[in-house]
Parts: sequence; structure tokens; C-alpha cells
Amino acid sequence: MQKKTFNPLDWMENPTQQQQLTEQKPQPVTDNNSDVEKIIQNIEANQIDIAPNYNDWINIGFAFADEFGETGRNLFHRVSQYYSGYNSKECDKQFDNCLKSKGQGVSLKSFFFLAKQAGVSIATQSSHTSASSLANRKHRINEQQQNSHSEERTREKMPTFPKSLYPELPQFLQQVVAIATSDEERDILLLGSLVAISACLPKVYSIYDGKKVFSNLFLFVTAQASAGKGRMVHCRQLVNPIHKELREEAKLHKQHYELDLAEYNAKKGKEEGVEKPSKPPEKMLFIPANNSSTGAYQLLGDSDGKGLIFETEGDTLAHAFKSDYGNYSDGFRKAFHHETISYYRRTDREFVDIENPCLSTVLSGTPKQVSALIPNAENGLFSRFIFYYMNINPVWKNVFASTTDNGLDDYFETLGNEFYELYKLLKSNGEFQFNLTVDQQEQFNSFFSKIQGKYITLQGLDYMATIRRLGLIAYRFCMLFSALRILETGDISNKLVCEERDFQASLEIIKVLVVHSSKVFSELPEEEQKPSRKNRKEKFLHNLPKHFNRQIYLEVAKELKIPAKTAEGYITSFIKANLIHREQQDNYLNLLNEENEDIEDVKK
Repeated sequence: MQKKTFNPLDWMENPTQQQQLTEQKPQPVTDNNSDVEKIIQNIEANQIDIAPNYNDWINIGFAFADEFGETGRNLFHRVSQYYSGYNSKECDKQFDNCLKSKGQGVSLKSFFFLAKQAGVSIATQSSHTSASSLANRKHRINEQQQNSHSEERTREKMPTFPKSLYPELPQFLQQVVAIATSDEERDILLLGSLVAISACLPKVYSIYDGKKVFSNLFLFVTAQASAGKGRMVHCRQLVNPIHKELREEAKLHKQHYELDLAEYNAKKGKEEGVEKPSKPPEKMLFIPANNSSTGAYQLLGDSDGKGLIFETEGDTLAHAFKSDYGNYSDGFRKAFHHETISYYRRTDREFVDIENPCLSTVLSGTPKQVSALIPNAENGLFSRFIFYYMNINPVWKNVFASTTDNGLDDYFETLGNEFYELYKLLKSNGEFQFNLTVDQQEQFNSFFSKIQGKYITLQGLDYMATIRRLGLIAYRFCMLFSALRILETGDISNKLVCEERDFQASLEIIKVLVVHSSKVFSELPEEEQKPSRKNRKEKFLHNLPKHFNRQIYLEVAKELKIPAKTAEGYITSFIKANLIHREQQDNYLNLLNEENEDIEDVKK
């Protein structure tokens, strides 16, 4: 079955519209099997798709799996076949998932309700809906289906963080979001500030899954044009003083270098043992995305492996990914887990390793820019990003209303200077190790075990990496909250223990983010499986018999229009690769065909 847009809102903890619908009482039935059969016969007679939405469709699968077990598979196919993108393999795959996840609490009431809503009679007696009314109903449903895909994105409202979350946050973050004029704006200011700050806590670390981790995060805020995502640019100002400090440091290094270079040039050829000074590092916090992978990694290395990419147009980085012949995306995937990034510096003709890179990234853009950066759902970069899908508010915003006295630039500059004091305090002390309490660790494992089980059922194994990395993201949220508490407590002891309110806040954020990630995941195109075709060399090997000599392999080559010299080269390479064994002069054994014969013998 063609992939339908998945609305994960229906599967969160709170009651949803779908759950309310299933509470409607259909006409009573006495024999589920016969009643379902009669309803399906009515569906088939009028060829109606009663589940045009993905969530309705999988609920029918759950209901049939719970009620009928394996025998419900045929019923599921019969109900599903009138969807325009029906695919029997996808239908089987979904029903397999439903069988594995029995006990979801979805009953046949859902099926009865959806059938009734589509105009199909669910009466067990002879009071069937007339053919004409069903035909009219079918026509209306077809019209709705034609418009559903184009309208679905605008109809579907994504959840925002609960209002109760914000009073529990560190005071600094409460100041950041205080100027927000909408729920979405408040959310992206919170996420943008957390990710920007995550690049500036190099001495705060912890142990997660046996590995040393820091607080670095990747964020992509996506929405249609003019949805308001541009407000997030102010989060950059929170860490701008750190960037200025690094640039001043680089400027001083450059001045010293120019003096040393002038002295070297004056002594060159006159004194022995004079060494040419090395170019100083280009230290900075903000690494430009419009760069080659080598250029970006060199700037990251010059800054001790620490940096922040902050771009308000996501396609800037996407274009860099596509135009660069180096593996830009590979470095991003490694940086998320602080794995060593290696690159070749052409000017100095040397390989450079950046050990324990600490890179953070803030991007915003349209949904199309997401797919430009991450071309398909199977791409490993997807699971490393926090995604926030903004709702569109069609109401004109009062552009003259202000929540600050001197404008947002001054407001965020003041907050940036406040954070800069914490940065200097952390920088001047030793490392700070972060930990959860034992009880929090148990809650953490239970929480993510439950979410993982739910979304593997809904999205399949491809989504598991996203859930597991959301666990690490939640842990990093806790690290960030705990570090920001130092501004309130002044406690700079080297042990940071997560406060319960910060731990619960992190989980509340994840409950919403998992829905947003699932939304973006569902809209990414699936990678097309291209049919495998053997090249000429493979065909040659497969066409060779088990035992052959030179005359035979030249005959095979001639049939495939392979020159004799090329065939001889192929044979030599096959021998080296242990695909062919030379038993004696001009006598060969095709090991591949021998292996295939052994397999056939086992089958027999």
C-alpha cells in the first residue's frame, strides 16, 4: 500500500479525536464474524475506501488482528483494496506489525464507525442504505480524497510544548522566551537557545551508554515561508560574545605571526637554523555552512574541535553537501557522537584528525529544504536532528506590538552578556561531570522503552534510530538545564546532579518532539530500490561452467561480446579474488558455481 501521511498526534498520551470517535456506539452486533463479513460485502459492492487516512487504516488492522488473528489478514486486504495506492505487500507488512502488537486497545467499534461514516450500512438486518445514496456518498468521499493530500499539511496542527513546562525552566531560559508572541515562537526560541548554548559548554560532560558525551545538539526548524521561524535568529546573539572573544584571540595570534614572519624573512639566508613561523589558527565559534567539507573541518580543528553552524536557510548547508566532493554529511554524522573526523589538508599535504569534535547546528527552512539536506528517510543524518514543524497561523500579526523597551537586538545582547559570564566561569574551572539520579535513570529507560515500542509499530524499524538518538538528545537537555542552574545557585562544584524538575521538563519536550520528528519522517521520500543489474564482468563469471578451460571461457566471452584480452584479465582477477581456482594448467574450477550447486543439493 502506498505510504499514507502519518498523523502521530493520534498516538500520544492525551485522548485524541480518533479515540473519541471509537467511543461512539454503533448499532449492536451479536456475531462479529458474520457482521464484519456483511459490512465488507457492502464495501465491495460499492467500492468505497472507508480509511483514506493512514491512522484509520492501521486502526482497522489492529482491530482485525485482535479480533480474528491471522484470519483477519484477508479481511484487511478486502477493506484496503479500494485505496488509490493499494499495494498488497505493504498491506501484508502492516498486518504483520498489527499481529505483533496485539492488545493496542483498538476494537471492532473503530471499523464499524469508519464504515458508517463512509456511508456503508452496518445494520445486521435488511435495512441497507440504498445504492443511490451510497453512490452519492462515494462521489463525495472521492472528492474529499482528491483534496485531502493537498490540504492535509495545513489542516494538521502539530503540538506545542505545554505551558506548564516554562515556569519550571531555569530562569535564564524563562527570560529568553518571555518576549515570544505565540506558542510556536516560544518553542523555537527555547530550542534555538538550547542548541546554541550546547556549543559553548565544553567542560560539561557525562557518560552515556559507556561513552563520554558533551551537550552538543543539531536542530532543524521547518515551516512554510513566513511562518515566523526567522525569530530564532536572535538565539545567535546569546553566544555572540564568545564568538567575538575567539575572533579577538585569532586577531592577536595573526599580529604576532606577521611580526615573526617579518623577522624570519629578515634573517632568512643570513642566519642558520631560522624556522619559518606556522600560520596561527582561525579561531571562531560560528562556522559558515557555505563551505567545503575541508574548509569547515579546518575551521573546526582551528577552534579546538568546537563550533556552531547557525544558518536560517537550511538549503545553504544542503548546497554545500551536494557541491562538495568531500564527505560533508559523513563528518556531521560522526560529530554528533564525537567520533574522530579525518580530512586532507591540501596546502600542507597532510592528513588531520579532529578528535572528540563538539559541533552544534541550528538550521531553519521549508519542508523542501529538509529533503534537500536529507534526501530520504533511510539517511543516517535524519535521526541526529531535532525537528520542529511549525504551525501556520493565517492571522495578521501586529507588527507594531513590542514586548521590549529597546527592541529584540538589545534584549538578546543583554542576555548574551549574562550567559558570557557563565561561560567564563565554566572555562576557568575544571571539568563538570553530569549525572542523573538512580530513580531518574530507571524512569528514563522505562520512558524510552515505551516510546520505542510504539513507534517501531507505527513507523517500522527505520525509525528506531530516531527514537534511540532522541534518548541521547533528552539526556543532553538535562545537561544543559543543569549547567544553566549555576547562574541561579552559584554552585560550581564539579558534580552536576540533575534536578527532578529539569529531568521531567526534558521528557515533556521529548513527548512533543517525537511527534514532530515522525511528521517530518513521514513526509520524506522513500529511497527507490533500483533493480540490480549484473555488469559485464559479473555476467561473465556467472556464465562460466563449473569446470572449464581457456577455449571454453573465450567462447563465453565471445557470446557476451567481451574481447579475449579483457576475458583473460577477468580470469586473472577472479583467481586473485578466490572466485576461480586453477586446478592445473588450462583447467579451472568456478567456485561460485560450485557453491550454487551445493546450495541446490541442500534444497533437494
